[in-house]
Amino acid sequence: MQMSWRPTYRSSKFRNVYGKVANREHCFEGIPVTKNVHDNHFCAVNAKFLAIVTESAGGGSFVVIPVTQFGRIDPHYPKVCGHHGNVLDIKWNPFHDNIIASCSEDSSVRIWEIPDGGLRRNLTESVLELYGHSRRVGLIEWHPTTSGILFSAGYDYKILIWNLEIGEPVKMIDCHTDVILCMSFNTEGSLLATSCKDKKLRVIEPRSGKVLQEANFKNHKVNRVVFLGNMKRLLTTGVSRWNTRQIALWDQEDLSMPIIEEEIDGLSGLLFPFYDADTRMLYLAGKGDGNIRYYEITLEKPYLQYLMEFRSPAPQKGLGVMPKHGLDVGACEVFRFYKLVTLKGLIEPVSMIVPRRSETYQEDIYPMTPGTEPALSADEWLSGINRGPVLMSLKEGYNRPNKLVFKAPVKEKKGGVVNGIDLLENVPPRTENELLRMFFRQQEELRRLKDELTQKDIKIRQLELELNNTRNSPNINNNNNSSSNGSSI
Repeated sequence: MQMSWRPTYRSSKFRNVYGKVANREHCFEGIPVTKNVHDNHFCAVNAKFLAIVTESAGGGSFVVIPVTQFGRIDPHYPKVCGHHGNVLDIKWNPFHDNIIASCSEDSSVRIWEIPDGGLRRNLTESVLELYGHSRRVGLIEWHPTTSGILFSAGYDYKILIWNLEIGEPVKMIDCHTDVILCMSFNTEGSLLATSCKDKKLRVIEPRSGKVLQEANFKNHKVNRVVFLGNMKRLLTTGVSRWNTRQIALWDQEDLSMPIIEEEIDGLSGLLFPFYDADTRMLYLAGKGDGNIRYYEITLEKPYLQYLMEFRSPAPQKGLGVMPKHGLDVGACEVFRFYKLVTLKGLIEPVSMIVPRRSETYQEDIYPMTPGTEPALSADEWLSGINRGPVLMSLKEGYNRPNKLVFKAPVKEKKGGVVNGIDLLENVPPRTENELLRMFFRQQEELRRLKDELTQKDIKIRQLELELNNTRNSPNINNNNNSSSNGSSI
């Protein structure tokens, strides 16, 4: 069913929402944003920090800047730089503002702890190094209601579920036949939707890995998918058979046909969807253009109510989104993007604002929202329990300190075995680059093992010398002599 582009305004408190770009003094400048063409945002933000993947000569790195430290960033600003390949995705822990996860072309996932106030020197030691994928890792997502559960999707077509309390993969989802493009959870994290290069849209029960619904719709090639909160709906962005950009709305329990499809335009850049469950607003941002369209979602026809378009001449490479508890409720801000403008090395905050004259707290546009406390422990979720997020009010709640402490398990680096399969089994390389990467990784491992052996040999020699010294020590002989003299007296 095609929809008319003529906006039919009805009574909605969000029909006059407008986008406001931050003043130049509230932007971040001089950041060497990565030139990687991977279709991710390369940006993650929370109430404390802004993280951006940067261009780097060797290995992969990203910068972490306190979110209030605006202005030009020093070229020698400290970086997080422990990966041996390009960083492809970064995500902040939703329950701990100082913990960030990253994944890379080096096939590892790493967990980092950022000190309060930001970095003073380069950070090379991660809290956890997670090895389980046999190829590069392109996507990571934290579970929305559970502490210490992280999902990672690799170019080995597998999704691994990591329990960070033990630092190991505990489940593997192995139903995809090509590269996974996107992962999205429903509100309580009991369902996972994925889009894949094999052109299929899937709804999966994450703990069992069972595919509950699958769509392979010829007229709409899916790129990105997002759960629309608890509405039992999915929204996908993609390309029509005429190569135009398109969105489609789906019933999560029946993916045989979309509820509606909507042509957007003829541009070629990827469309990133963002959904705000509190306002039921959908934002569509095109990669490579500067526009952000926004809609209101309803359960009845017309389902998608076009509201407005924020226009900007500066093309965006990616966008970070501030969590709700980091918004300025006094200014009636309902959403905030952090827009990456690569050519200028610029990060530009864009606030979506509901125009209101009143100075008081606007209860109707700020309902109770998912807060910073987990609803479940990792073991509870893995045992089969589902629970919705712990809600908070933005009226007083957003200044409440979080008492959650992240404790990393002490573990050796080793391959994991999930469902009886060795995740680091030798998968034959497909390209010359992969062969070279594997060769260099093995060379590095050999060097590390040789160094370890040398260190242990040195330690053994030192201990042998100390033992000999102890045996031949004159102090022991003197003590023995003095004690015998004392007894004769």
